Amino acid sequence: MQEVSTSYTAAGLITIVLAVVLVVLLSILGYRAWQRSRVSPAERERRRCARLVSIGKMGDGALVEIQESVVFYSYAVRGVEYTASQDLALLGRSPVEINPVHSLCVKYDPRNPANSIVVTP
Repeated sequence: MQEVSTSYTAAGLITIVLAVVLVVLLSILGYRAWQRSRVSPAERERRRCARLVSIGKMGDGALVEIQESVVFYSYAVRGVEYTASQDLALLGRSPVEINPVHSLCVKYDPRNPANSIVVTP
């Protein structure tokens, strides 16, 4: 019987090391992408508000109700009436700042008018 040699050449060892390094780097990049995709609700709301502040259009709204830290309001865009709410606790704000007598200033997404805010971070 012939004896099988298990010695590797320099090129073979370099190939194996490079493959291991590539797998480790891809694993690290995948883990970091997964970590970035896990956004807290407060951060998600902050990002949504920031986007609406930058691209949103202004409109008038009416206060419907305040329950604890949630503000319910209604507004109309191009003849369509919308009713929405915003949780101010996620922004660290208090509904005490809202005057129930005056109309509200609503900022909404022109492409999706149902996406709106009344209080910015």
